Amino acid sequence: MNSRVRKKLIQVARGRAHLMSFQNLIYEAELGLNLENPHEKSMLAEVIDEISEREYREGRPLLSSLVQVKGQKNQGDSFFRMCERLGYGNWKDLKKNSKFIEEQREACREFWSDKKNFTQYL
Repeated sequence: MNSRVRKKLIQVARGRAHLMSFQNLIYEAELGLNLENPHEKSMLAEVIDEISEREYREGRPLLSSLVQVKGQKNQGDSFFRMCERLGYGNWKDLKKNSKFIEEQREACREFWSDKKNFTQYL
């Protein structure tokens, strides 16, 4: 797991912006990836999925809910497919349900804003 990406997403959850684009995540976590390259784009998606899958197993909210495609309000299909694998429901239904993504984002904000959680799980 890429700890720089995880820590950056935790900072986003605790900060004022509350969301981050994939491009900004690459820049701020100093990943040096190019989203125009399909292989590198896939690598980033794998890293983000891995982080959220581990957070889910540990009983914490999905940090990947805080990353969005630049210029869009919603996540890409890969986020919702990951949620389906984790048992949240059919990915197409989840994508249509605007409450689902907002609930995931709010859960991240609440969890990581708690100083005890931040100290214990960072």
